[in-house]
Formats: sequence, structure tokens, C-alpha cells
Amino acid sequence: MPRPTGRVLTLLELLQSGGTRTVTELAGRLGVEGRTVRRYVGQLIDLDVPVESVRGRYGGYRLAPGYRLPPLMLNDEEALAVLLGLAVGRRAGLTTTQHTANETASAKIRRVLPKHIARRLDTLLDSLAFTDQPGAFDTPDAAVLLTLADAVRHHRPVSMRYTDRDGRRSERTLHAYGIVAHESRWYVTGKDALIDEERTFRLDRIADARTLPGSFEVPAGFDPAQRVVSGFATADYRHQVTLRIHGTVEQIRARLPASVASVEDNEPASDENHETERWLRVELRAERIDWLPAVLASLDRPFVIERPDELRTLVTALAERLTSYAHRS
Repeated sequence: MPRPTGRVLTLLELLQSGGTRTVTELAGRLGVEGRTVRRYVGQLIDLDVPVESVRGRYGGYRLAPGYRLPPLMLNDEEALAVLLGLAVGRRAGLTTTQHTANETASAKIRRVLPKHIARRLDTLLDSLAFTDQPGAFDTPDAAVLLTLADAVRHHRPVSMRYTDRDGRRSERTLHAYGIVAHESRWYVTGKDALIDEERTFRLDRIADARTLPGSFEVPAGFDPAQRVVSGFATADYRHQVTLRIHGTVEQIRARLPASVASVEDNEPASDENHETERWLRVELRAERIDWLPAVLASLDRPFVIERPDELRTLVTALAERLTSYAHRS
């Protein structure tokens, strides 16, 4: 049985053939009821296809005069690349709230692919495995995403309504420096004009974004991706942990990446310094720290716990358990 997305595209093809089509005719061609035809028409209108309703005895639906979809000028490899991108992006949560747009885009490309290419694509997708769990992610509104992207490019302030993780709502004016996709979520980072500080916001919590008059300058050397990642390491959580670890920056980063912890390195930046073992100060914040003793053990480097005392207790308990396991016969 054809999928609903396929029927919507068939409806579009019927309308593109010209003239006014009655609901009865369309329902018969699609194999659905009249109310389903009306729902499919609504989906086309939501996708900005100009479907007109014609009243009267011989009424029905037609496309606005002069409207036709442009031809799809993709070769086989390009079409495969686009379809794989849509499939992986949807699985990873890197999509927008307009899920129908993702599905209809995939269906349109599939319909113009040669059958042997479509079969090869289906074989690939059926054999492709993901290590993460599928799609239970909060995705941004497409209009918000596009508005922010335009503001980033043209350095325009944006007014927006934001709801934080505690459900508090506020009006913000943001100088958006960049948009970042990180671990299956979308973020925008920039300066909150009201408090004159850099902030990072989740896009799925933003509503009613609109561009304002004026412009701003992005700080020289600002890296949006690095700002988002480092922000997670310095966020306000229940526990504030400070360690001194003897090792190299690379050794520490292998178990405590930048999104988890900050490493204070007072030596001049160079490849040699990153490879030199020395005492480095490491700070992180977390809601829970019961996972940290095992990470410190896996580092296999000397370390000193400066705070909190609770972490010392957890590390001691882990050491005692490992010792008891080692002496079991």
C-alpha cells in the first residue's frame, strides 16, 4: 500500500497536469476518501504549494496558474548523498519540527531515482546500524532556525521569547554569533544584549524570533562551536569539582573532554607542552559525581582531589571494592 507521503506527491502530479480536478476524481485516482483528499491538499498548502479551491457544480482543486515544480537536476551520487543526509539527520535528531518536509523531500528524490539506485539505497539503509537511540529529541521550529541563520549572516539583532529548563519565560534580544549542532540538539550562541554577556540558547526553546533593526560586530576569533562545548563544562550544576592531575593535556582530554571539564594550562601553547606530563588543574560541574571515580581510575595518572569531600569518599569506596575483588580466590 502506498505511504501517505507518496499519495501527496501523486496528488501534486495530478494537479500539475492542468485543469480543475474534482474531489471525487482525485479520491478515485488516489484510492482514498474525499476527506483524505482534503487533508492531502492541506499538506500541500502547508508546503507552500499554491493549491486553489474552485467552488461550484464542477468545482474541486487546481494549481495557481503558472506554478510548476522545477526539474530535479541531481545525478545518482548526488541524490544518494541527499537521501543519506536526510535519513541520518532524522535519526540523529538534527531536523526541524516540520517532519513532513523531511519525508516529502525524501519521497520526491526517490521517485526520480532509477529503480536499481533506489534498491541499492534501500539495501544500504536496511543494513545501517546506529549506536544512539532514535529521535526522541526536541527539534527547533524551521522558521526560528532560518530567522536566526539570517541574523547570524547579516549581523542583525533578534528579538525572541525563551523558555528555560525550569519553565521560566523571558523576552530576549540576542546578538547571534553562530548556530551549532551538538549531540543531536541545535544551539545558538551570542551576546544577550540585556545583560551584555555571552549566552547559549537551545533552539527548541525559542519562540517568535524576529529580526530587529541595527547591526553588531562579532568578536574577533570567536568560535561558536568551542563556546557551546566549553559552556557545558562550566554550567551551573550541583557539584563543583576541582582536581589536580599529573599528565598531558591529551591524556586528560581522552577521558574528560572539553564538553565535560576545563583544563587550566598555564604553559605557552605548543605541541611539545601538550605532550609534557605535569600537574594540571581540572575543573568540572555536574549534577552527579558517582561516575567520576571510575573515570579517574581509567586515567591511571596521579591526581589530587581539592573539592568536594564527597568525591574523596566515593574514590575511597571504589578503591576498597577493587581491592576486595582482587583478593578473592
